[in-house]
Amino acid sequence: MIRRPTHPGQILREDYLAPLNLSVSHVASRLGISRSRLSALLNEQGSVSPDLALRLASALNTSPDLWLNLQRNYDLWVSENASFYGITFFFT
Repeated sequence: MIRRPTHPGQILREDYLAPLNLSVSHVASRLGISRSRLSALLNEQGSVSPDLALRLASALNTSPDLWLNLQRNYDLWVSENASFYGITFFFT
């Protein structure tokens, strides 16, 4: 089994906020989002929307595609590894 992709919130937390010693409140304010929305992302309970990807890209000098691809890869892995009880296939 392939390992779970890293959640974009973990990357944001460990590779950007921690090294720069930035607080959640400060970053949320600079991004123009609520502290709770950012906190959910950092705690791997929230997700990166296209709007947030644009904000992160602008603030961190990255691309929106980076954040969207991280989220897509994480979501796809979670979905592929979820239990699909009760689903029947059309063709056997």
